[in-house]
Amino acid sequence: MQRSELAQRIDHTLLGPAATRDDVAKLCEEAIQFVVASVCVNPCHVSMVRDLLKDSGVKTCAVVGFPHGAHTRETKAFEAQQAIADGADELDMVLHVGSLKEGDYFGVIEDIRGVCTAASKAPRPVLVKVILETSLLTEEEKVAGATLAKAAGAHFVKTSTGFGPGGATVEDVALLRATVGKNMGVKAAGGIRDAKTAIAMIEAGADRIGASRTAAILEGISEG
Repeated sequence: MQRSELAQRIDHTLLGPAATRDDVAKLCEEAIQFVVASVCVNPCHVSMVRDLLKDSGVKTCAVVGFPHGAHTRETKAFEAQQAIADGADELDMVLHVGSLKEGDYFGVIEDIRGVCTAASKAPRPVLVKVILETSLLTEEEKVAGATLAKAAGAHFVKTSTGFGPGGATVEDVALLRATVGKNMGVKAAGGIRDAKTAIAMIEAGADRIGASRTAAILEGISEG
């Protein structure tokens, strides 16, 4: 895999609570340099990122219900609407893990559907990625979460926030790919720090990679 090809699969990410505007500006500079898929930030930085990425071809991605997914459905839907108004092209939402674990599948679908509805009403195409936080789930719950995300109209299912007890694994990516089939995206995120790991995730079925160490990942790939 060539460097440019891998870069196009990366969501260059900065979601820490101490991120400053200068940090975000540097993130966007790197994203434009590497020509990644998107820059993924907290909602407070979306409008700034939109402006910095203008005409670069790099998308603006906002998190919703981050990092625990324990917001109300109404709050998540509003957060999605505001992020879209601020310029987000993609939304990475955290589902309500507690509802999934207790078997409230209707509640999980409605939680996701609120964000998907906001995206569907946007004046431009907006992708919705649903974060499962797989390290907190059993295999059965992972399958259920991915199935519900697909049923609710999401475009991607994503492994992790990067703030949970564990990150992406090859096994989880393969399981999610097998669950959602070929017509839905899979994003691997959490703990991906080098090219070898990123490529392993892609080979297991990931379409996107969420990473904060994009430069280190791409240094492991040849230019040609």
